[in-house]
Amino acid sequence: MLPAEAVEQNVCEFLLALGRAGGAEERDEPGIQWTVGGSPIDYHNCVVRADLTPDATGAAIRGFCAALDRHGVPGTWHIGPSTRPDDLGTRLLAQGFTPGGEEVGMALDLAALPDTRSTPAGMTVERVAQQTQLDAFEAVLASGFGEGEREARWVCEMYARIGLGDETAWRHYLGRLDGTAVATASLFLTGDVGGLYFISTAPAWRKRGIGSAITYAALQGARQAGCRWAILSASRAGLPIYQRLGMADVCRFDLYGWTPRPADG
Repeated sequence: MLPAEAVEQNVCEFLLALGRAGGAEERDEPGIQWTVGGSPIDYHNCVVRADLTPDATGAAIRGFCAALDRHGVPGTWHIGPSTRPDDLGTRLLAQGFTPGGEEVGMALDLAALPDTRSTPAGMTVERVAQQTQLDAFEAVLASGFGEGEREARWVCEMYARIGLGDETAWRHYLGRLDGTAVATASLFLTGDVGGLYFISTAPAWRKRGIGSAITYAALQGARQAGCRWAILSASRAGLPIYQRLGMADVCRFDLYGWTPRPADG
């Protein structure tokens, strides 16, 4: 599998898995796949795959928007390297979507991961295996990731539903500094690919090497689980951290957002 394909596939399965945990409505057809209604967060009510002809694109857009309106949730269309048609972004804007920014798909051949790496003094990383640890994970995530408390609450509720054991495709990591929870990372396994998600450092503890340390721990977890590749989808702000760990840019994702129409009456 090529790195860009590995990124797309793992991100797709990650979004679908969380949607299923939330009881989302899911559509899976040859030209399009989406998950809607399992989350209050726009990023997670989303089109994860589209390979549409130009003639079929308009109906597909309307169908996705109708599902968002029906569930009363905002949503996002994720456009990756395999998405078609090539002018889909322009078509989405014409139908009332708004630009939602760009993410960078990154990958690392785990054979190149160093066996050891320095860690900030006083920092430890533990696998989340019980509810008290998940509560601490949620508190860190709520302090400065994405939509804050609302997203952190939903994500950790889904993690609790899915389970925290080795029988799942998930591994979650909590970083502590002198006993205080300060960082998070999640690992989602698909075949020989480990996807890194929800990498977060509490704002008061940033720029101390903690983000790099929690990311390295998740990369080690992926290698220990038998993965060949580690992937993630990064914001521009996070790029330097991941590049210093040897991860390479392999693709781009453009995001387009939709807000449901107000109900009549």
